[in-house]
Amino acid sequence: MNTWNKAMITLSLFALVGLTAGCGGKTEPNHAGGGAQPNAPQEETKKKLQWDNPPEMTIDPSKKYKATFQTSKGSFTVELFADTAPKTVNNFVFLAKEGFYEGVTFHRIVPGYIIQSGDPTGTGMGSPGYQFEDELGGGRKYETGIVAMANSMKADTNGSQFFICTGENSKALNSQPNFTIFGKVIEGMDNVLKIDAVPTKRDARGELSKPTEQVTIDSITIAAE
Repeated sequence: MNTWNKAMITLSLFALVGLTAGCGGKTEPNHAGGGAQPNAPQEETKKKLQWDNPPEMTIDPSKKYKATFQTSKGSFTVELFADTAPKTVNNFVFLAKEGFYEGVTFHRIVPGYIIQSGDPTGTGMGSPGYQFEDELGGGRKYETGIVAMANSMKADTNGSQFFICTGENSKALNSQPNFTIFGKVIEGMDNVLKIDAVPTKRDARGELSKPTEQVTIDSITIAAE
């Protein structure tokens, strides 16, 4: 098994731990997320943003949606694929408008492969308190700039965590396309690559993916047309 196939498996495994914690299971030390943890006040606040069920459908799949990220490394804009992943885009839009992602870190960085975020605890174990189904087979491929949901290697285990593909190595995911693609970076990819270039150290599992510098999402603005 090559390095990137191993990384692909790790991408899935982080969520298995996270979803267990998010559903009231025993909280274990993080073995898959990595990254700087938020300070206590922020974590306490973010834990309050929990729901029992996925949001009701409020977006119009016939419209075009964009999400503009303001981060500590600059801004970038993602085109959201409401046509092929309406439930996923609806979920992302809901969480963004609720401020769920504000202050959240990019807790896992594998240069040339993916940068991962969406966990309010910064540990790889967080969730919004619910899971929802996959939307696969939309005809798009994993490549640089693609944004997709992370899951637990089981069907229909999406929550809030997502990743952005940052290089050629992300194409390895196409051999097992099990992660819902719901967007692509259309502006500011240079700033995404600044995040990708943040130095990392080995996490508890030995993966060289734990950022040595905290990179945060300051805000996400949604626009529809």
